[in-house]
Amino acid sequence: MKKRVSFWDILAWVVLAGIFIWLILKVSGIINTPALVESAPYFGAVYIVGWAMKKLDTAVDDIKGLKNFKDATVSEINGIKSNCLVNHTKIKNIR
Repeated sequence: MKKRVSFWDILAWVVLAGIFIWLILKVSGIINTPALVESAPYFGAVYIVGWAMKKLDTAVDDIKGLKNFKDATVSEINGIKSNCLVNHTKIKNIR
């Protein structure tokens, strides 16, 4: 099953790459910026953390849904087993 990549996923990876490139250029001394501009990558990092938390929350919801589906399926299978046993017993009694 192929999952479609959302715009927000792409944006998060672009921001992460931008922070990484900025960090390399800053450490190497190529970029000398004022303090206000220097704080921009930190805001990007906060965005990345929010994106990761949203993805984690979505994964937790998906897992809960799968557990509920599993429980419903097991209950349905047990119900079918019970019905088969009852029907099989009735057929034996008829003979």
